[in-house]
Amino acid sequence: MIDKLIFATNNQGKIKEVRMILSDLTYDILSLADAGISVEVIEDGNTFEENAIIKAKTIMEYTGEIVMADDSGLEIDALNKEPGIHSARFLGEDTSYEVKNQYILDKLKDIRYEERTARFVCAIACAFPDGKMITKRGVMEGIIGYEMKGDNGFGYDPIFFLPEFDCTSAELSLEQKNQVSHRAKALKAVKKEL
Repeated sequence: MIDKLIFATNNQGKIKEVRMILSDLTYDILSLADAGISVEVIEDGNTFEENAIIKAKTIMEYTGEIVMADDSGLEIDALNKEPGIHSARFLGEDTSYEVKNQYILDKLKDIRYEERTARFVCAIACAFPDGKMITKRGVMEGIIGYEMKGDNGFGYDPIFFLPEFDCTSAELSLEQKNQVSHRAKALKAVKKEL
């Protein structure tokens, strides 16, 4: 019987989301820090799915535990789907998201609303010691807004406008976000197979 699962992240915002979305499961969900793991994983895949699998498999082989990992990012149609799989490293790993978000807003300043379409994509892989692998994808469609708004999210949330809510992803409550986010959709799909 499963009593714990390691989610391969040290991002506290992400681990909080994951724990809320998977709160009905009966086992502990540990971050890498919670599990005392400090392993550098080179995410050199060409897709979100490949990167999630690399991370989950590497940590599972290191620990012998069930490991769930994600790779997620923002695809902006007017920027040829960039930053895409490079979202975390876009403009350099040490560049703040405030700078990244402002850069995107500046690049899109002359782009009409209808052409500012974008999506958050999340691929989740769950690696088991017996070799089993579950991989699922979730997508949240939206528009790149005209300014940064909201304090409830992280990353690109302040510029990601959701027309159906008339606000950015960073203006949603955590409960609302966990109903519609790309990560929530992928996690719920994986949860059905656990």
